[in-house]
Amino acid sequence: MTAQTIAQELGHSFSDPSLLRTALTHRSFGAPNNERLEFLGDGILDCVIAAALYRRFPEVPEGDLSRLRANLVRQETLYDLALRLDIGNSLRLGEGELKSGGASRPSILADALEALFGAIYLDAGCDAASAVIARLYAPLLEGLK
Repeated sequence: MTAQTIAQELGHSFSDPSLLRTALTHRSFGAPNNERLEFLGDGILDCVIAAALYRRFPEVPEGDLSRLRANLVRQETLYDLALRLDIGNSLRLGEGELKSGGASRPSILADALEALFGAIYLDAGCDAASAVIARLYAPLLEGLK
């Protein structure tokens, strides 16, 4: 799967393709890489999921909402979503990471997905990033009781 295919799966057409390329570049490949975008995407994801939970469960206390959010933004959940998007096949990894299976490592895939969220935010703003996250997370949110 190509980087453009991942963008299509996410439902976002990048105005600045360098953001997409950077989001899919692991630090082992060189600079620029996705670490800063991952930082940004992590914060955006937390905010979008917190707001979705707040609206969906108006009577649920803060502690329970925090636990729900933690489960939705944890590495395992992000990894599952990244697998469905086949992000691993589009990652740019250094030779060592390629040989050691980095394209299927949960932490690398989860970080790359967060970096994609950050890249979408920088490319098109908060509403675009929120819409992508909402689409990806809709089945997970609907499954919560």
